Amino acid sequence: MDVIDLFAGVGGFSNGFRKAGYNVILANEIDQSIAESYSKNHPNTKMINDDIKNLLPYVKGLKGKVDVIIGGPPCQGFSMAGARIRTNKSSEFLDDPRNYLFRHYFAIVQEVEPKFFVMENVPGMLSMSEGKIIQEIERLFSDEKNFMNGKYYLYKKVLNASEYGVPQERNRLIIFGSKKKLNFDELFNDVKKEMIESGEIVNHTIEDAISDLNWLESGEGAFEQDYQNAPMSQYQKDRRKNCTKLFNHIATNHNEKAISRIKELQPGGRRLDLKEGKNIKSVHSGAYGRMRWNEQSKTIITRFDTPSSGVYIHPERHRTLTPREAARIQSFDDDFIFYGNKSSVIKQIGNAVPPLLSYYLAKVVKKASEM
Repeated sequence: MDVIDLFAGVGGFSNGFRKAGYNVILANEIDQSIAESYSKNHPNTKMINDDIKNLLPYVKGLKGKVDVIIGGPPCQGFSMAGARIRTNKSSEFLDDPRNYLFRHYFAIVQEVEPKFFVMENVPGMLSMSEGKIIQEIERLFSDEKNFMNGKYYLYKKVLNASEYGVPQERNRLIIFGSKKKLNFDELFNDVKKEMIESGEIVNHTIEDAISDLNWLESGEGAFEQDYQNAPMSQYQKDRRKNCTKLFNHIATNHNEKAISRIKELQPGGRRLDLKEGKNIKSVHSGAYGRMRWNEQSKTIITRFDTPSSGVYIHPERHRTLTPREAARIQSFDDDFIFYGNKSSVIKQIGNAVPPLLSYYLAKVVKKASEM
């Protein structure tokens, strides 16, 4: 089946669908560095590095020829006040300039009319403007008048990536649209059960994910290097596949004060366990948090290299996670190489849809298409 990936980032969503046998024919990403990284990892996909508002000409003539559209508009696009939504007037929501990201996403779905779409976003979308945002989105896709080939039946569900083989507690809202009327609860549950029974979904810990990569200290590492340890878990074997070299395993060079603080921390320790903890200002409850090997990671964000940003300090080394360790926790395979400067690479990893979660969603679409 053919797929279009919107707001693609580095391609975590694409990666999971490709793993399930889909053909990702087109992707869109506005950030040039991230688009280049996507293209190097997905060489057979046409990448449109442009604002989504300019994408419509590229999908003209694809109506009925694309099976799935994936991707989700960033939640900043829904910043309007819910009180302004009038349920009998869709143009007010679509025409608000602050919602242009969703407007163009919707326009592309209108133009292409895929059999399915899978939109991913933050769970907070459910409560934005007292639920009026999500209600309006559902109404737009469910309105027969908005499409030539029939409306979409919608299903929304918050999924925790840790339940789909990803060693990370990461909650994401999934909005699943189908031209067919389906028993969505049964569909999602059946696919999960089948994947558990086949061994494709297994619960994993931080140790399962990165214990073979624990030789670096602060400031050490290189873009390309040899593996120093043999894989120590099935998860590590699966991520390595047939790789002979390790990429993106570079530890942040922390200053002496940060390292001194980190050295005080035992596994599970937090900011308030530090001697000067009360004097360290941070908006993150897990600031200066050291991970535990036998637990799952908190959500990987775009500041996992910063001790004060959350629970991202290595379980035993005196540093935060390297990009490769964060990518492992996101469930990227080691042959997926992140290109660009440090801040771009961290953004690519932190913003990505975990490929194993995407793989599950691809399996859901496949089963739905067979019904």
